[in-house]
Amino acid sequence: MKIAIASNDKINVEDHFGGSNIVVITIEDGKILNKELREKVGHNNYSKEEHHPQTDASGKHGFGYEADKRHKAMFETLKDCHVLISGMMGTGVYKYLKDSGIKIILTNIKNVEKAVNLYIEGKLEHNISKLD
Repeated sequence: MKIAIASNDKINVEDHFGGSNIVVITIEDGKILNKELREKVGHNNYSKEEHHPQTDASGKHGFGYEADKRHKAMFETLKDCHVLISGMMGTGVYKYLKDSGIKIILTNIKNVEKAVNLYIEGKLEHNISKLD
C-alpha cells in the first residue's frame, strides 16, 4: 500500500496541501518500507501564471474547468497512492481527489511517521473541519 502525505521534508505534515510536496510511504505487512519525496505542482507554480478564474458558474472557488486542470496535475503526483494525509485542503481539490479514488484524511497530527502509524493502527481520525 502507498500512502501520500503532504510534506516538504519527509518529517512534518504540512498545514496545507496546496503549497506542499508529497512524501509517498510504501507500507507492507504494517511496516514502512520506503519514503519517497515527490515534487507536486501547487500554489507556488500557479502564482506565476496568467490568472484565470478557478470558480464554477455559481462562483464557488476551487471548482470549474481551470481548477480541475490544476487538480488533475496535482493528482498525477499521487495517482498510485491509496490514501492522502494532509493538514488543511481546499474543498475543490478534496472533491476532485476523492472522486478520483483517493481516500483523504485531514489531520492535526504534525509528524509524518506518527500519522502513518496511527493510520496503520486504524486510529488516525479524519477532521472534516480542516477543509478550507
